[in-house]
Amino acid sequence: MSSKLPKEETDQAAPTVLVHGARVLSAVTIDTYNEELRDEEGFVGDRASGRAFRAILDDWRDRVVSTLGEDPFGDTPTAEISKSKLEKALASKDTVAAGLVHTVIEEFAHELATVVRRFLRLKNWQETERIVVGGGLSSSHIGQLAMGRAQVILAGEAVPVELRPISNHPDEAGLIGAVHLAPSWMLAGHDAIAAVDIGGTNLRVGIVDLKMRKGDVSKAAVWKMLHWRHRDEKPSREEAVQRLADMVTELTDKALEAKLKLAPFLGIACPGLIDDDGTILSGGQNLPGNWQEEGFRLDAALAEKLPRIDGHEPAMLIHNDAVVQGLSEVSNMGDVERWGVLTIGTGLGNARFTNRPKE
Repeated sequence: MSSKLPKEETDQAAPTVLVHGARVLSAVTIDTYNEELRDEEGFVGDRASGRAFRAILDDWRDRVVSTLGEDPFGDTPTAEISKSKLEKALASKDTVAAGLVHTVIEEFAHELATVVRRFLRLKNWQETERIVVGGGLSSSHIGQLAMGRAQVILAGEAVPVELRPISNHPDEAGLIGAVHLAPSWMLAGHDAIAAVDIGGTNLRVGIVDLKMRKGDVSKAAVWKMLHWRHRDEKPSREEAVQRLADMVTELTDKALEAKLKLAPFLGIACPGLIDDDGTILSGGQNLPGNWQEEGFRLDAALAEKLPRIDGHEPAMLIHNDAVVQGLSEVSNMGDVERWGVLTIGTGLGNARFTNRPKE
C-alpha cells in the first residue's frame, strides 16, 4: 500500500487546513510515502532493512563456521552484536573477522542498490535526483560504507541518483523534521516546539529549538530529548500512550523552567500510512499494542493527558516517520527539485518529495 497525492491536491497553492498526514506542506509536496513494494519473496523494502543486514550477517557466520569451524564472534547471538563491535572487527588484524564484515557490507549494498532501482521505477519516484538515507544504520561507519558502495554500483549502471547520509543524527532528525509540519504562523513568536518520534523499537520525545530568523528554521536543533526502548518492556498500547504523555510533560516543564517559549503544537512521527483523521491505516504492526484498531486515534488518546502550553491545548499533527525524518533535510535540498528519503530501521521507511516554489 502507498500514499499518493491526487492531482487536484498538487494544484493547490498552499495547504488550507491542518490535517494529519498532509500531502502539501509549506516547503514540499509529498508525492508518495510508505510504498510497500512486493516481489515473490515478500516486501522489497525488507531486503534493505536493519533486520535484513542482521540476516545477512547471520547467514555468513553460518557459512564461515561450517567451513572453518570457528566463528569470529564466538557464541554471541547476531542480534546482540553491536554496530561498534562490527566496526572494530572491520578494522582489526583478524582477517577472517574483517573479511566477514566486509562481505556482509558488500551483500547489503547490492540489496540496497536493488531496492533503490525498484523505487525509481515507480511513477511517483521517477526523476528523483537525490535520496537521503536515514535510520539507525545510516549513522554508523558500516552503514555509510554500504551506502557508498551502493552509490558506486548504481553509478556503474548509469543510474543518475545521488545517495547521501542524513545530515542530523537519525535519533534527532525524526524530531527536527516535525518543525516543517507546523504552519509558519503557528511558530511565529515562539522559541521551540515539542516533538515525538515513535518507532518499532524506540520512542523519543524532544524539545526542538527553532533558532528561527525571519521565518527561517533551517538551524533548528534538538534542545533536550528523552528516549525509551519500549520493545524491551513490551507495554500495552495504553501504557505506551501514558508513558509518551509523561515524557512530553516532563520536557515541556523543563522548557518552561528554562524560559523557552513553546508553541502550542506537538508534531508526532510514527510508522505507517496516516489518514487525515489521525488513524493509522497500515504499517503500525511493530508498535506496542494494536495501533491500527478501528476507532483508535493517538491524538484523541493523548489529548486529555497532555499539559496546556502557554494556556492552550496543543495542536497535534501526526505524520509518517520517514516523511518527518526526510523533512529535516528540507534546508539542504535547495539545489534539487525532486528528492526522497529511505530510512533503514526495523523496516525500510520511504518518502518522495518535490520542492514547492518559495513565496
